[in-house]
Amino acid sequence: MAETVGMLLTIAIVLVVVIAVVVVIVAVYSRLPLERKYEGPGGGLGGSFEAVWMPSAHGAGMERDRQTKRTAPAPVAGDPPNGIRGDRITLDL
Repeated sequence: MAETVGMLLTIAIVLVVVIAVVVVIVAVYSRLPLERKYEGPGGGLGGSFEAVWMPSAHGAGMERDRQTKRTAPAPVAGDPPNGIRGDRITLDL
């Protein structure tokens, strides 16, 4: 009986420590600015927890990705082919 209680107490203590470590990691990670979160290889480590504790971070990441991608403007039908010189095409953005 005493062995069972001791084993259950040990398991409970280990679980509490593991949960506390995960909560501290997520709390520290969620306070970092978006630019610093994605610098290192551990950026995806807290991503699953971030969706639970900070759902707006996913939307902010999507918006950041959208703003960093630029598309080339489509030429208008009446524009002269100024950007075509031989086999090279240049676009003025």
